[in-house]
Amino acid sequence: MRKSSKIGTGAAIAALLVAGVIGGSTVANASTVHEAKASAIPSPVAAVPALFGGNTAVALDSNFLAALKTLGLTPSTFGTATLTNGSIHFPITGGDVVYWSPKGSYRPYVQGIILHEGSGLTLTAGGTAVTLSNFTVNPGNSELYGDVAVNGTVAASQAPLFDLYGGTLKALQLSGNDAILTGTTVHVSSTAAGLLDKVFNTTAVKGGLLVGTATITAQITK
Repeated sequence: MRKSSKIGTGAAIAALLVAGVIGGSTVANASTVHEAKASAIPSPVAAVPALFGGNTAVALDSNFLAALKTLGLTPSTFGTATLTNGSIHFPITGGDVVYWSPKGSYRPYVQGIILHEGSGLTLTAGGTAVTLSNFTVNPGNSELYGDVAVNGTVAASQAPLFDLYGGTLKALQLSGNDAILTGTTVHVSSTAAGLLDKVFNTTAVKGGLLVGTATITAQITK
C-alpha cells in the first residue's frame, strides 16, 4: 500500500516539473544526469535545471507532538527554519528535477533533488540536543535525507531521516512564479527512529510515525 503511495510522491514532483517547463524554465538536463552518456540514458521529457527558492512547510501532526511530549522531547527550529501556526517551514535553497515518461522503461522516471540548506529541527531532552538539518528531498525514491548533530557534534551526514508518501496529494496549484503541492505525508524513517532511540536511551521512537503533512512551494521561474 505504501509503495504505491510513494510512487505518487514522485509523480507529484513530476507535475511541479512540468509546471516549470510550461511556466518558461529552460528544458535541459539537470545536474543529476550531467555526466550520463546519451547512449545509456534516454532523453528526458522535460527538466527544470534550477529551483529559485520557496519553502517546504510541514503541518505538524497532533499525535506526533503528543508523542514527543510523552518522550520528554522538546522540538524547536534550527537555522533559517520558522514555526508559524503549527507548521514548520524550511526554505528551499536550490535543486533540480528531471522527468522521463512513466510509460517508458527508464526508472526512476523522476530524478533530482530539492535542497534546504541551513535550516532544520532540534529535539531536546535534558542536556541532550539532536539537530536534524540540511534536508534534501529525493523525488526518485521519496526519501528526505539530512545531517544529524548531537550537541553540536556531527553524528551522520545525509542520512535517510523521513519517508514521504503521496497518497493524499492534492492537485498542483500555480501562483505567480510558484508551483504548490500539498498533501505529501512525512514519516519518521527506521534509520532516524533507531538513531533517536539510541541517543535518548529509549525504544519508544518507531519508524513510520507520522510527523505531519507537507506543502512544497517551489519558485520555478523568475
